[in-house]
Amino acid sequence: MKLVLFQSAGNAEVAPGLMTDRGIVDISGAVRKGTTPQLTMQGIIDDFDSLRPTLEKLAKDGAAVAADKVQLKAPLPRPGKILCCIANYWEHAQREARPLNMFMKNPDAVIGPGDTIVLPEYTVPWAFMHEAELALVMKGPAKMVKAADWKKAVFGYTSLIDVSAREQGRRTWPATPLTSWLGKSFDTFAPIGPCIATADEVKDPNDLVIRFWNDGQLRHNYNTDDMEHRVPELVEWATTVMTMNSGDLIACGTNHEGLGFLQDGETVDIEVVGIGKMSLKVRDPLKRSWERGVYMGVDSTNPDAVKRHRPQGGPTATGAI
Repeated sequence: MKLVLFQSAGNAEVAPGLMTDRGIVDISGAVRKGTTPQLTMQGIIDDFDSLRPTLEKLAKDGAAVAADKVQLKAPLPRPGKILCCIANYWEHAQREARPLNMFMKNPDAVIGPGDTIVLPEYTVPWAFMHEAELALVMKGPAKMVKAADWKKAVFGYTSLIDVSAREQGRRTWPATPLTSWLGKSFDTFAPIGPCIATADEVKDPNDLVIRFWNDGQLRHNYNTDDMEHRVPELVEWATTVMTMNSGDLIACGTNHEGLGFLQDGETVDIEVVGIGKMSLKVRDPLKRSWERGVYMGVDSTNPDAVKRHRPQGGPTATGAI
């Protein structure tokens, strides 16, 4: 099933629903209502095993409204925690896997489908980039989960755009000292959605295609089979450090070959094939501009950028980098 939060009108209450081939089905009458939409969704996660027969029937027979007649919201509007992998993709590199590492992203930065990424009126970061990622939706409390048991702790999946402030090149701001990565946590810098696909919708989270478009230009286009540290290891590592609760997120990192800048007036789309696609706007009150397209600087891992900046002499001149 694909779980959503939605509004049927601009001032209507946010309601839980199912995304189906027939449209959006309201499931408010079948689930516990929390004091916030976030808590309603967390309750669905916790109660899902007992709710499943009822939700399956509603998915098949419940009244449906066309998706374009409602406004989808972030399916988890205020997760307790968002853990994000640092890098975590091979990107055609010929090297040993880098140590697994994660940072925490501000849960208040979450926005959803149709919302607007607002670049801050703050001029220290050099630029702002998109990172399209698969995110694990956790079922908790999960602590000290072994990799072999990872499925017990993963309720489902969604997509996340890890909007990132940069220093020169693709270094995350602030780069020195590398202690906080506050540039990942500006307001609106964590779009998620359009839905939560339950775990049984995805045969293998390490075999999913992720795509990202900027004003129709395809930038990210990669498969999650390229992860350095795969999903079971991410679950074990995270739950060794802390307890992951229902509705918490682990973003699995991105393939940096498709990085590019975000700027005023653009429309961006992210899709995890088989899970869903969502569109957002970008607004910059300062109306700044950067070179359009995929980032091709000297520290880019895009194959064309690697060729462009390859040393012209020495042992790396003709070999794979």
